[in-house]
Amino acid sequence: MTLRHMVIALGLVLAPQAALALDPPWGKEQKLRDRMVLESAKVCADGKGHYTVLIPHSPEHDGGDLYYGDGKTFTQVRPVGYPSATDGAFFEPRFFNPKANDNFRGMDYRVVSDVKLSDDFKTCALRCGEKSLPQQPVPADQAKELLRKAAYQPSPTKFQPYALLRDDKGTYYLVERGIGADNKSFRIFTGQRGQVKQQKMLNVVTDSQGEIFSTQGGDLRLVVDREEPSFWVVKSKRQKLRAVPVGENLPFIYNELGVYTGARLGTPCDDV
Repeated sequence: MTLRHMVIALGLVLAPQAALALDPPWGKEQKLRDRMVLESAKVCADGKGHYTVLIPHSPEHDGGDLYYGDGKTFTQVRPVGYPSATDGAFFEPRFFNPKANDNFRGMDYRVVSDVKLSDDFKTCALRCGEKSLPQQPVPADQAKELLRKAAYQPSPTKFQPYALLRDDKGTYYLVERGIGADNKSFRIFTGQRGQVKQQKMLNVVTDSQGEIFSTQGGDLRLVVDREEPSFWVVKSKRQKLRAVPVGENLPFIYNELGVYTGARLGTPCDDV
């Protein structure tokens, strides 16, 4: 997976802030176009109080939108990011599918899961990695009533993995970057596998040659160099670091490193 596709599609750590309200994709249903979007929405239930809402691509809606929630509040699911991605597909790095294409036009589909509906909408299923879970289609009238009463909020994922490095003693250094308008925000986590801790950031220097991240006290600096080896500085002592490709290690980052342990990523696989 290229960095470009990761910036477009991924992302993923919870930001400690109140959820902002979103308007539903059909707005206030004042226009025929909006009402047609609502009519096209399909809802699947898992029988345990969780619902997935799919709004297919259509002339009325650029869509392919996906929402997940408890029926009272629905969270927008971040899309895969590829323009012709199948309706219902979403980025899910915690569930790995080794049989999927690892490079389809620059996208690694081994970390993509999906919700699939039959053409007649008599069946739907949630796939998380290799695990397939049957869902129950919600009848259209019940679905519209549910959707009209619900509140909507954006994805809780505000940061995404940007760089991963490690030293020869097994200490990892993960750099996260904010998504969208927050792409100038960075966070750093360091530590052994499963025990990484966030470092307090004081300053960031970024240019075409790389980034320098200064942490609390000014004694610790992580230098991510685009041409030379990166290094970690402690009181002027340099520790060389090995770059670990982010795209090839997403399941490790999300399942083993420790940054995302217990985090809800706002996808239908949160409760699997």
